[in-house]
Amino acid sequence: MPTNPKQSEDRPEGDRIAKLLARAGVASRREIERMIADGRITLQGKVVETPATFLTSLRGVSVDGKAVGPAEPSQLYVFHKPTGLLTAERDFSGRATIYDALINALPKDTPRLMPIGRLDMNTEGLLLLTNDGGLKRQMELPSSGVPRTYRARAFGDVSQEQLESLAEGIEVDGVRYGPINANMERSTSGSGNRNQWIEMTITEGKNREVRNVLEHLGLQVNRLIRTAYGPFELADLPRGQAVRIRKGDLDRFVSTLKQAKRAQ
Repeated sequence: MPTNPKQSEDRPEGDRIAKLLARAGVASRREIERMIADGRITLQGKVVETPATFLTSLRGVSVDGKAVGPAEPSQLYVFHKPTGLLTAERDFSGRATIYDALINALPKDTPRLMPIGRLDMNTEGLLLLTNDGGLKRQMELPSSGVPRTYRARAFGDVSQEQLESLAEGIEVDGVRYGPINANMERSTSGSGNRNQWIEMTITEGKNREVRNVLEHLGLQVNRLIRTAYGPFELADLPRGQAVRIRKGDLDRFVSTLKQAKRAQ
């Protein structure tokens, strides 16, 4: 049963209901808080009125009238997101989302998956998906320092020296971006074409970080591909397809995350 935090000055026993439901793969914490506000979550038949509801288990909890089962083992998938898809569960204006493509890309018995981070509609490449809300949150936190690598095709002129200066971080329009490892791959110049391929590795993952930084350097990004997130790579995965990370590889990665957290 929930513990009312007003009944004691000590921390209530258990965890917030949103944390438990996210860990069980129901939705992200933020989405669950919206579900609570909409009256969609009940406990022993009574509507949960506040996210500050502490539980030791999900016994008796239902979402939209359906009982929540025990949390399934953590799963992680690599999805090759095409351009033109929103990283969202639904879009009220009717635009296509990643879930429209995932219907055909995942096995029928796959649990509900949540994206780890986001790729905007015009960005393609590696998007990680998990049923574990705790893993999702930990990988998204800038403090976890999980690297994300992108390949950007950009029009304009830039020097390797300018790119190397990003290793010290940069401020763009009042937003401070941390150290960025950036290197020029090759130029497709010729016949007036001044496109450059640039590889960039970031660890914070702020909104539109790669695009904003390159545009600040005077470049126009016309293609952006995420190729890696942590140790997981896009490799030759076909566009629109998904593949599950092997349990052993996932367990080793989670272990490194825990070690890094303890070292902080």
